[in-house]
Amino acid sequence: MRFLITLALSALCFASPAMSQDRPANALPWDRPFLPPAPAWDGASRDLLRPADDAWATAFEQDAEHDFSPDYAATRAWFERLDAASDLIRIEQFGTSPQGRPIYAVIASRDGAQFDPSKPVLLVQAGIHPGEIDGKDAGMMLLRDIALYGRDDLLDRVNLILIPILSVDGHERSGAYSRPNQRGPRIQGWRNTATNQNLNRDFLKLDQPEMQAVMGLIHRYQPDLYVDVHVTDGIDYQYDITYGYNGENGVWSRSPETARWLDSSFRPFVDSALSGRGHIPGELVFAIDDRNPRAGLSDGGLGERFSNGWGSAAHVPTILIENHSLKPHEQRVLGTYVFLEAAMRLLADRGGELRQAWQADAALRPEEIPTNFVPTDTPIRTVDFLGIRYETYESPASGRTEIRWLGEADPEIWRMPFYGSRPGLILDRPEAYWVPSYRTDIIERLRIHGLEMETLTAPRTVEVQMLSLPDAAFAARPNEGHVPMTAGEPVTETRAWTFPTGSVRVPTDQPMGDIAVLLLEPQSTESFFAWGFFLEIFSRVEYIEAYAIAPLAEQMLASDPELRAAFEARLAEDPEFAADGDARLAWFYERTPFYDQHYRLYPIAREH
Repeated sequence: MRFLITLALSALCFASPAMSQDRPANALPWDRPFLPPAPAWDGASRDLLRPADDAWATAFEQDAEHDFSPDYAATRAWFERLDAASDLIRIEQFGTSPQGRPIYAVIASRDGAQFDPSKPVLLVQAGIHPGEIDGKDAGMMLLRDIALYGRDDLLDRVNLILIPILSVDGHERSGAYSRPNQRGPRIQGWRNTATNQNLNRDFLKLDQPEMQAVMGLIHRYQPDLYVDVHVTDGIDYQYDITYGYNGENGVWSRSPETARWLDSSFRPFVDSALSGRGHIPGELVFAIDDRNPRAGLSDGGLGERFSNGWGSAAHVPTILIENHSLKPHEQRVLGTYVFLEAAMRLLADRGGELRQAWQADAALRPEEIPTNFVPTDTPIRTVDFLGIRYETYESPASGRTEIRWLGEADPEIWRMPFYGSRPGLILDRPEAYWVPSYRTDIIERLRIHGLEMETLTAPRTVEVQMLSLPDAAFAARPNEGHVPMTAGEPVTETRAWTFPTGSVRVPTDQPMGDIAVLLLEPQSTESFFAWGFFLEIFSRVEYIEAYAIAPLAEQMLASDPELRAAFEARLAEDPEFAADGDARLAWFYERTPFYDQHYRLYPIAREH
């Protein structure tokens, strides 16, 4: 059966009559006839392309159909050649992948190794999902044009850092079958890393060396704007370059001043640049029902595991680009180039305003931290939407009604309900957290996040709040290499607790204080606890035999009227408990000093 499926896919993918005769004999044809047709496009941004015979044409530009992206080695070699040719370009390794590949950034600056602190910094990240590699090809063109083709004025008042490939191991697990919903490039990298992790779920927990390296780069260069370039999936529509940030259109944000500036200054300028070059910019598109496109849109959630959510909490202005997967690779790459150039020009003119905005956000210390966002029950507004015509048909394969996109712009503007997010939980901000010294993994991740902390040089006893988690539960299946947890309703106890040498006190009165709350409160769905980092507290130590607890329990009943009343009430209200001798004895054991007092006790304490 697998052999027959492979033959069928080969026939679909590689039997196109429209293959270019200019391709090398060993190149793979890329037409995917099962994808919807793409609307015709001939944008003015095509004039950004260098001729294929230009000595500095990229592999993307040399390809006859502009549907190719080079591998890791070829990309690095091309950048090394550019570095050698221009004093404006330098390469900096900032990490190493699990398979031993250098993770590097390409830096464009007139300042040399030491940036002028008055200049805004734009950090562009490509290839966190290596199949979605538009940012790499656009960045190669832009850096080449800055270095050699007259766009060096962009560096007069702005510095640019490009991460061409973040997930370098996933980039090299490449082939023709990586992303079936995406139109090009014809050879694509793999979504996950060599350790089968999705880096775009790792901005807060920092499991992976790639993400830990990115955090180091961010804290070293302190970018004024961080752009994370992706290619989306989902429904068809007219927009080719969509992008967004937490807090757009005036909704709640952890960084409200930043969101206001992006709304009022950034989006109008960049949208105008894109439209003027033949692109159709739009906000991020998350359909609530891919099989019923007009049912409505959502904001996609505000989780800090993603770049835009993390950026809002860390007060690093962050934009998530999601180019449209059904548009040709050429169209997406050129739109990304226009976006990045426009961002640099705006930062040159108004970057000081953005810096003031994010610095104001970094000074915020809200007493309450909304988290665990869920979709609103009703739409928060109605939006205009540029849709693509479609029809429905009965599929003999699925046995149900399916969508067939027709590749034609719908002349009717769709009026779409838009659903936002609301917090499912409000957390109080403590004065500080205490992390015991033996959790070096947690302490190190907090440090990588840039959190300031005090490290004990001698044991210290402090009065703190400790949380017991009697209702905590395991998820039904693993996620990202962890067994997720829900904390349930904690029981809070005030205790005098001794923290050994090497333990840390993490104050929340700091710019990254919201990050500390989100990571260290076990009820937060973005916390280390929720990701399953504290499974050891669910191992109960020491037991008691029935021959010992039964007479002890009888003494307890005889000597403690309140305990007897509670026990009799439990028997009356829970017949299953009343009929279970082991459960009855366990009830007494839990109320003795012999019981494991650390069982289900969360080891990170709050200071109020």
